[in-house]
Amino acid sequence: MPHTRRSLFRGSLAASAALALPAAAVPVTAAPAFARSGRPGAPWGTQSGEITPFSATVWTRADRPARMYVETSPSESFRHAVRRHRGPYLGPATDFTGTTALHGLPPGRQIHYRVLLADPDDPTRTGGPVHGTFRTSPVTRRSGVRFLWSGDLAGQGWGINPDLGGFRVFSEMRRLDPDFFLFSGDTVYADGPIQPSVPLRDGTLWRNITTPEKAKVAETLAEFRGNFRYNLLDHHLRGFNAQVPVIAQWDDHEVRNNWYPGQLLDDPRYTVKDVDVLAARARQAFGEYFPLHDLRAGDPDGRMYRVVHHGPLLDVFVLDMRTHRNANSPGRQTTDPQGILGARQLAWLKRELSRSRATWKVIAADMPLGIVVPDGATDFEAVAQGDPGAPLGRELQIADLLRHVKHRRITGTLWLTADVHYTSAQHYAPERAAFGDFEPFWEFVSGPVGAGGFPHGRLDATFGPRQEFVRSAPLPNMSPAEHPPYFGEVEIDGDSGELTVRLRAEGIGVLFSKTLRPGLVGQ
Repeated sequence: MPHTRRSLFRGSLAASAALALPAAAVPVTAAPAFARSGRPGAPWGTQSGEITPFSATVWTRADRPARMYVETSPSESFRHAVRRHRGPYLGPATDFTGTTALHGLPPGRQIHYRVLLADPDDPTRTGGPVHGTFRTSPVTRRSGVRFLWSGDLAGQGWGINPDLGGFRVFSEMRRLDPDFFLFSGDTVYADGPIQPSVPLRDGTLWRNITTPEKAKVAETLAEFRGNFRYNLLDHHLRGFNAQVPVIAQWDDHEVRNNWYPGQLLDDPRYTVKDVDVLAARARQAFGEYFPLHDLRAGDPDGRMYRVVHHGPLLDVFVLDMRTHRNANSPGRQTTDPQGILGARQLAWLKRELSRSRATWKVIAADMPLGIVVPDGATDFEAVAQGDPGAPLGRELQIADLLRHVKHRRITGTLWLTADVHYTSAQHYAPERAAFGDFEPFWEFVSGPVGAGGFPHGRLDATFGPRQEFVRSAPLPNMSPAEHPPYFGEVEIDGDSGELTVRLRAEGIGVLFSKTLRPGLVGQ
């Protein structure tokens, strides 16, 4: 990657330091208050996403009503070829967030941008610029692709710890200079209050930055919005967002642990018992706090699932295994047309996989396939339910998909996920499976990026998984100070087309690596 991408942040990260975490002596803080005088600012930083060869989407949040503008240039000095893109009015209807679509960009190029916020009544009154950068998708394969993935941030009570300097893992990931970050769900923990301090096993205290919205489970739209704002108090995350575009998907904790449509809660922490009401509010906040046009303002027709094209080497199929699922159950049904994806999403996925001409087709799942994830004493939360025999319940839908990939001779598929709070690599093969009508494939798991670490789960033998690598916490809910955050890296070589997956731990480096050859139906 070119030197200019990193050099931009000698200046912009210095600016971020002015927005850094509160001093360690002050354990409680709130999000920046709205000022009623002066010029508009963007203390929550900027993000980019929806990157194509010729366009992108830029996000920000203002500290008061403002008009958003984005200026772009091929030069980080902004001395040449500066273009101004007029964005929306940022006001209370969207919690002062907004996105601006950038069009007419050159493919495969580093684009530098700066967000300017203007007083709606006086466009000449603007705050200081907030800088960012991204690379447009290539139209040739020569440059290769590198991206990171992980999930689960600020979960299980482990929030922004000023004693540790916050979410430092994001600065480590930023230094790898990826093309984008796949945020594989549990981007916030709306059901996980953050307390000022948490006792650790060694007798010391983990201390958290706190906000009013994180003092209880989220039920109102304002509380869901506050969960997203909380994470952006961290200067490591803001610096990462300014440099690395995001592909965001959701899972359960954006709403509530293990939720499914139609669920009625029996949880005394909630006065709102209808999970569909909570999910609608969470969906609106999610759309407001990520650069996603289809989900702005909770658009009911906007889909969480989508395919992201990144040049001829890569398509990313972002699944939604939450919105369209059936109720969690023992999973022993012999017919299950709804499953974990819903019939419409499954048909879409089959169609788009068949149409894809990318060398690699990454299926970004917010839950694993073969790892057993219980929900209480009798029900199951993901696909597997522990029965090693022929597919049952939600496994039937996955079997249908795997059969489709085999018979349509779809090459270069692999699965990435997070969710289970450890990192592992599973190889699935028909000769080891109870269901054999599929070609071998790999599933890689990484995370959490900033939440509790847990021991690894057991595998369900229906699709013949063999665990080639696993690293997990020895005890449940170990803090990031006791057990390191995990994230994964995928690199596709532009010359050979080979894809290499690296499972990483913060402060340690590569734990496991696997290189796959292109052009094969099974791996």
